[in-house]
Amino acid sequence: MGLKSAWLAVVFLFLGVAVAKNVNRLNVWPMPKWVSRGHNRVYMSQDFQLVTDGSKYIDGSEILKDGFARMLDVVKVAHVVDGDLSSVDKSLIIKGIHILIFSPDDQLNYGIAESYKLLVPSPEMPDYVHLEAQTVYGALHGLQTFSQLCHFNFTTRLIEVHMVPWTIIDQPRFSYRGLLIASGLIRLAITAEGFDGKKVYFFGICADTSRHYQPVPMIKKVIDSMAYAKLNVLHWHIVDTQSFPLEIPSYPKLWDGAYSVSERYTFSEAAEIVRHVILLYAQRRGINVLAELDVPGHALSWGHGYPSLWPSKNCQQPLDVSNEFTFKVIDGILSDFSKVFKFKFVHLGGDEVNTSCWTTTPRITKWLKEHRMNGSQAYQYFVLRAQKIALSHGFEIVNWEETFNDFGHKLSRKTVVHNWLGGGVAEQVVASGLRCIVSNQDKWYLDHLDTPWEEFYKNEPLTNITNPKQQSLVLGGEVCMWGETVDGSDIEQTIWPRAAAAAERLWTPYDNLAKDPEQVAGRLAHFRCLLNQRGVAAAPLAGLGREAPIEPGSCYVQ
Repeated sequence: MGLKSAWLAVVFLFLGVAVAKNVNRLNVWPMPKWVSRGHNRVYMSQDFQLVTDGSKYIDGSEILKDGFARMLDVVKVAHVVDGDLSSVDKSLIIKGIHILIFSPDDQLNYGIAESYKLLVPSPEMPDYVHLEAQTVYGALHGLQTFSQLCHFNFTTRLIEVHMVPWTIIDQPRFSYRGLLIASGLIRLAITAEGFDGKKVYFFGICADTSRHYQPVPMIKKVIDSMAYAKLNVLHWHIVDTQSFPLEIPSYPKLWDGAYSVSERYTFSEAAEIVRHVILLYAQRRGINVLAELDVPGHALSWGHGYPSLWPSKNCQQPLDVSNEFTFKVIDGILSDFSKVFKFKFVHLGGDEVNTSCWTTTPRITKWLKEHRMNGSQAYQYFVLRAQKIALSHGFEIVNWEETFNDFGHKLSRKTVVHNWLGGGVAEQVVASGLRCIVSNQDKWYLDHLDTPWEEFYKNEPLTNITNPKQQSLVLGGEVCMWGETVDGSDIEQTIWPRAAAAAERLWTPYDNLAKDPEQVAGRLAHFRCLLNQRGVAAAPLAGLGREAPIEPGSCYVQ
């Protein structure tokens, strides 16, 4: 192995052994806003209960009940918890958790409060944990944190909580915390000032199902792992150059662009994915879904069903700007989207547009001359017209940064600019008064396997942005898992643990972040092992992205 890998192995050996042998250290990921702890321990009762007396939230949809059940499942992690509590001092046995939620509403939307306060044990009810939150989704975050405080003792066969009493007060730094997964994977989300003056929070994952088909069970596993790391947006990159795997009722032949008959989603299945996997599965974990329709580039697959969308048979993208049918199709797709995707934002892409097919196809060249446009002006015309269509269906818009770089002053003021090409763009975007999501490819692209977790951790969305008003326009960030070389066999280890490094950057207050990533290496290694224990195939920290363990040994040293 190289010198760096060998040095990292030594670091992880030292830190990992400390984690394995000494549970009396703070191993919570992402790091909360404020933490106080003691030096004692308590034991979980084997019939640990959920109590909600005094809560304004009635849990009619059982989001809280299910979250509590999932917490118990991951704490026990298939262990047989059958130790003898009869010899334990009764004052050290925790009977359950008392959860107090102040809002009766469980509608998931951008900008919801995600803060919580966790007391272990409760000063007023010493035989219970106390968790309070403004919303049920804040309470879910609190349950995730509590699950990381619990440890199975292999000697006593009991669940223990060390370092009590705990007081944890927590809330996200950014509202958009996202993960983009290509080929049926998912993308990260944001924090910002909403148009009603309220704080807006987004955190997410982007799923690119267009490069490789991702089965629903794998998307569910990604959603579960997002919740463990407190990410909150699933960005679904549905279609691209290679494939159009979604059935659109308004224009059913678009489906002809799928890889094969078996590798596509009917609209009913998409509705099933969104309503049951997203609205019932992701929503119940506090995760929104952001759909992306990338236009006018990356759209060659559209023409397999409707060839008139191509500039010509031999020059097939971007979509034909001169054809009114092109915009009717976009309108139909977004109309169908609005029936399924209830997140306020839709992503309209707009990146990597080469207009040469427009400027070399005679009939389009004639149209350009008639409308006094060159290729660049036609690109602007296309993007702005697509924006108006999206706005007419009630969406606000996310566009990739090329749209801002080329004609930012013309974009709708409801545009969120998605930075990906490099540094310096976010500060220009917010200086113009627009909102921004940060995903610069040199730091936060998961398919760049040569980018180590340390770079993911150090990437700061507010670099060179010091004005508080402008800082509030940075909604957050998103790590991106483009899917050219990712499918169900390697997606999890490509995402984790590097996405977790970014998740802490997006959740934890700036002053609580480590200035040197090596200071958190042991804690991240512990979280990576926790993911493994929960069935998530997170790769070792040592080495580059998606690498296998260097040699036999403890999870904590890899």
